[in-house]
Amino acid sequence: MTLLITVFAAVISTAVWYKSEKARELRVGVLCWMFWGASLMWLVDAVFEYAELKAEYFTPAPGDLLNDLYLGLSVIALAMIIWIAVLLIKDPKGVVRSCLFRKKA
Repeated sequence: MTLLITVFAAVISTAVWYKSEKARELRVGVLCWMFWGASLMWLVDAVFEYAELKAEYFTPAPGDLLNDLYLGLSVIALAMIIWIAVLLIKDPKGVVRSCLFRKKA
């Protein structure tokens, strides 16, 4: 489930990055790299878990599915928080800079 969630997030963010010049300006590429990295990590985890469990890998308990769902959503939320931090630090449109150095009369 975590693999599926992160792959969907990676594909969607990559499509947005590819289609929109504004998305490239807002550093959506950083988000793409994080999602593809998480997808690769979950793929390796799935391969090793399948090697250990064999056919049982394809019949997880409902509790395990729910835990995997929460974990996948948590990974996406953490990646979004990191992306927002990068966006605020890099400040490609100068919004943060203008707010910080705005002269008050």
